[in-house]
Amino acid sequence: MNFKTFAAFTALAAAPIVTAGPLAYAVCQSGCNGLAVACYTAAGFTFGVALPLAPPVIIGCNVALGTCMAACATTALLAPTP
Repeated sequence: MNFKTFAAFTALAAAPIVTAGPLAYAVCQSGCNGLAVACYTAAGFTFGVALPLAPPVIIGCNVALGTCMAACATTALLAPTP
C-alpha cells in the first residue's frame, strides 16, 4: 500500500459517520412535494397529470417546487447532520 492510499483510508476512517443527512433530505423533499400538490390543487389541477400546454399558474408551481428541492439539496443533503 502506498502513502497516498494509506492517507486516503486514514482520512475516511477519521470522518464522522453520517446518519441523518439522507433521511433529512427525503423528509424535506416530501414536504416540497406536499406543497406542490397543494399548489396544483389550489389552481384546480391534479399533480402528476401531463398537460399539453401548462398554464402559467402550473409553471409557477413547478418553479416553486424546483426552488424547494434545490433548498433541500443545499441544506439537508450537502450539510448532513451527524
